[in-house]
This record gives sequence, structure tokens and C-alpha cells, in this order.
Amino acid sequence: MGILNVTPDSFSDGGKFLARDTALRHAESMAAAGASIIDIGGESTRPGAGEISAQEELDRVLPVVESLAGGLDAAVSIDTSRPRVMREAIAAGAAMINDVRALRGDGALDAAAELQVPVCLMHMQGRPRTMQASPHYDDVVADVVNFLAERISACREAGLDEALLIVDPGFGFGKMRQHNIELLANLRQLARLGRPILAGLSRKATLGELTGRKVDDRMPASVAAAVIAVTRGADIVRVHDVRETVDALRIAAAIVESEGNK
Repeated sequence: MGILNVTPDSFSDGGKFLARDTALRHAESMAAAGASIIDIGGESTRPGAGEISAQEELDRVLPVVESLAGGLDAAVSIDTSRPRVMREAIAAGAAMINDVRALRGDGALDAAAELQVPVCLMHMQGRPRTMQASPHYDDVVADVVNFLAERISACREAGLDEALLIVDPGFGFGKMRQHNIELLANLRQLARLGRPILAGLSRKATLGELTGRKVDDRMPASVAAAVIAVTRGADIVRVHDVRETVDALRIAAAIVESEGNK
């Protein structure tokens, strides 16, 4: 999953792809590099981020969704928590919803049940503005698994086909370094939920803390984290650096396949 933020304030690439033509070229480049999904977001969810209106979010994402849908060798995902944005983006050709609030916003669950498209449910403690203010867990892995199990149940009860659901532990969303490390080390435990797992570690603060690198210098760490996530059960990795990640995963897959043939 290639990341396309059409925002002025995302933590890594804010402002780089606000212009429609620039965003389209970047999406095409990521698809050519091997991305199967392009995830388009119009509102930053970085720590401390403020909220924008639904109309402003739509103004940012709809022209890009409309231009890419059907003309790209990759599915288009809409990264949003708003039911209005979900409905209009899907109507414009998006094929998937990626919701950092796991359909907990007003009307979001009803909208997803109505649309019946794949939905990624992500765990987040708190809200983007405050989520990194001393997050606490008794057992971060168990807490995340239990939360996602509850959201799957809520989706099922609302009439959203469980087969459409994807789960994301939410690396960096209301989690400190050790929480993220524990989740990555124990990612296989999410398999008990019976749904595909998405992992988004690309350029996250934990990688900077571990390496001492600034955001723009975290590509090697991000690629390493993506490979580790896949070897621990991730079905989808959400990344900024598609070409480098795809190359690394091809090498890892070849080794795994060779081991399996012995």
C-alpha cells in the first residue's frame, strides 16, 4: 500500500503532493514500482494534528480519487473517518476505506455497512491531537487484539460483511517506542482475529528513536520494519518508499520460498 497524503501537514510528506498533477504522478510512480493499493488521505493524523472540515477533506481527495480510479494498475483506498467522505470517495471510484478510528465516528459504521467495501480497522488510543500524551497499557498486545475483536464484532452486528475487514494495530497511534516494539515482535498474535493484517511503520517516530535519523532519512529503517512485519504475518504494509520496500520483500519472499521447498 503506497501512501499518498494530499495534505499540507502530514508528518513526513506534508505539502509535497497537494497539487493534483503532482499527486497523480506520485500515485502512478508508486503503482509502477509495485504498489497494489494507493491510500489517499486528505487530513493529517500525525500527533497533535487538528481537524479540518469534511468539505475541505473532500476538496483535497476527490479530484485525485476521480482521476486515479479505473485508470491505475492499483486499487484506490480512501484514508478517512468521515461517513460523507467515505460515501463520496467510493462513489468516485475508491475501492477501500482505511479508518484510523475503526468506524467509531458518528455514522461511520452505518456508512461502511451500506457501502460493503473492504475496510481497514485501526487501533488508536485517544485522538490524533492528544494520542501521544503518556499513553498507557497493561498489556499492549492483548489490549490491541481485544479492541480489534470488539470492532469486528460491532461491524458484524451492523451488517458489514466480516470477510471485508482488515485489521491494523496502529503503530505510533497512542503508543510509545516500547509499545510499538512489543506489537511488532508479537504481530502474529493478531492472526487469531482471522482477518488480514495491515502494518504501517513507514518513517514513524519509533524508527527515528531507534536509529537517530530524521524523518527524511528513515527509508532503510522503514524497509527493515516492513520486512519484519511481513515475516511476522502482515498481509499489507503501508509505506512511503514503495520501490525499495517491494525489492526487499521480493528478496525475503525468495528466501522463504526456497526454505519451503526443502
